[in-house]
Amino acid sequence: MTPRIRATALAAALLTATAACSAPTESTAGTADSVVIGVPSEPDTLSPLLGYGSDGNSKIFDGLLAHDADLALRPALAKALPEISADGLTYTYTLREGVKFSDGKQLTAADVVFTYETILDPKTNNASRSQLDALRGVKADGDKVVFTLKYPYAAFAARTILPIVPKHAAGGQDPNTGSFNTHPVGTGPYVLTDWRKGERLTFKANPDYWGGAPRVKKVTMAIVQDDDVRATRLRSGDLDGATLPPNLAAAFARDGSRKRYDAKTYDVRLVTLPTDNPVTGDTAIRRALDRAVDRDAMVAKILDGAGSPAYGPLPVDDPWFTKGIERKQDLAEAGRILDRAGWRAGDGGIRAKDGRRASFTLLYPAGDKVRQDHALAYASDAKKAGIEVRAQSATWEVIEPRIGDDAVLAGFGSTGDPDFGLYTMLHSSLAGDGWNNMGRYTNPTVDRALDAGRRGKDRAARKAAYDTVQRALVDNPGSTFLTHIDHVYVLADRWEGLTTQVEPHEHGFASGPWWNLEAWRPKK
Repeated sequence: MTPRIRATALAAALLTATAACSAPTESTAGTADSVVIGVPSEPDTLSPLLGYGSDGNSKIFDGLLAHDADLALRPALAKALPEISADGLTYTYTLREGVKFSDGKQLTAADVVFTYETILDPKTNNASRSQLDALRGVKADGDKVVFTLKYPYAAFAARTILPIVPKHAAGGQDPNTGSFNTHPVGTGPYVLTDWRKGERLTFKANPDYWGGAPRVKKVTMAIVQDDDVRATRLRSGDLDGATLPPNLAAAFARDGSRKRYDAKTYDVRLVTLPTDNPVTGDTAIRRALDRAVDRDAMVAKILDGAGSPAYGPLPVDDPWFTKGIERKQDLAEAGRILDRAGWRAGDGGIRAKDGRRASFTLLYPAGDKVRQDHALAYASDAKKAGIEVRAQSATWEVIEPRIGDDAVLAGFGSTGDPDFGLYTMLHSSLAGDGWNNMGRYTNPTVDRALDAGRRGKDRAARKAAYDTVQRALVDNPGSTFLTHIDHVYVLADRWEGLTTQVEPHEHGFASGPWWNLEAWRPKK
C-alpha cells in the first residue's frame, strides 16, 4: 500500500513509486558478467535503519538470518539459528566468524546492537517500528547477541532478517538525513558504486563477500516507471531483464533468447476505503462494494490468469487463510445491503442517502497499467450497484497527502508470518500513521485478534485469532480486496542458478529471479 520502496519497512512492503524512465547512459546489457534490469521504482533510501531491505534480499546488506527459496530461515551473519529459552523470551545468536563490511572493518556484536537500538529509537523515521514491539532489549556478549522480549512472539526469529549496518559508518550522524542513506556500507555480495536518482543504481561484486565472490560482476538497476517503456527497452536489448505485467510478458513467449519467470506472492491489489470519507466511511457502502466486484473476471482479463481472487489480505493457498470466506460477485445482495441502509437509486442510477450521492474518487498511480485496469474494472462493477467511482491517475506525491480522505488502488503483502502485514495494515493504533492503516480502519474485534495473534505461542490459538480477523473483514471491510497477483519477469537466458521465491508486495528491485544474484553462473 505504499508508493516507492519507502524509508520504512511498511513502505517497502506496501506501494511502488514514481521515477523517471531515462536509459542508463553506459548500458552493459548483453555482456557475460554484467546484467541490466529494468524496475519500476527506486528506493528513497538505502539505509536499513529507515526500512530498506526489511523483507530480506538486499544485495548490499545481510541480516542475522535469511530466507531460502522456500522461505525457510537459514543462518546468514549468525553462525546458526538462534537458541531460544524455554519461556520464549530470550533469543541468542552467535555471529559468523571473519565477516567484514565492504570497507574492510570487522562485523561485531556491537553493530547488531546499534542497528536494532537505532531502529527502535522514536527519533528514527522507521514506520515499521511496531514490528519490533515485542523486543525489550538487545545486548552484546562477546561474539553473541542476546535479544530479550516483553512477551513470547512466535515470529521473532523471522524478524532478524533485518539488515545489519556498521556502527562505525552509520553512527555519529542523524539516521534520517545522514550520508549513510545514499552511501551505504554493508556485508552483502554487492557494493553500490553509483546512484543517479530517477535513472539508475549501479553495483559491483564484493570480492571479499563472506559467502564467496559473485560471478556476475556488475549490476545496473534501471529505473523505468512505465510498463510499456520497460517492455520496449527489453525488446530492443537495452535491458537484460525486467519486471512486467502479464500481458506484456506474453509478447516474449516465443522469444527463445529470453525466459519468463512467474513468482507466487502475497501481493494483493485492494481499494482502501477511508473511514473519514462520508461515503466510503459507511459500512453498507463498503459491504456492497465487496459483493459487487467480479474478482474472477479481474484475474482472467487483467492478470491474464497470473494471479487469484483476493477475499482478504492472505492468498487462498496460504495455510493461515480462513476457508469459507470465498465469495462470488452478487449484485443482488449488494443492492439489498444498500436498500436496507437507506441508499436509494437516484439520478443516472446512482444511489443517494440524505441528499448525498454514493460517489467517491479512486486514485491510482500513473504509469501502472495493472492498477489502472483494476481501478477501471472496480468502477464499472460499482456502477452496476449504483455507486459512482471516479477513477483518477496521479503521482504518488499527489496521492500521499490524500490517503486519509480518498480511496486508493493500493498494493500490500508481506511474507514470513501473518502478523508481519496484517498488524500494520489493520490495527487501529496505527491509523493515520503514514502508509500504515491507510484507511484509518478501526475495529475492536480485529484489534483484539491481532494482539492475540502477535502475542500467542500456540499455533492453533494464533490460527483462531487470524480466522477472527479475516471473518471480521467480511462483515466490516475496511478495504475491497480484489486480486492476488503473480509477479512476472522476463530475463535473457544467459545464466544458470536462477529461481524465484514466494514474494512480498515489494518486487522488482530486490525480489525477482535476481533475489539470489550472487549464486548465478554464466551459461557455458
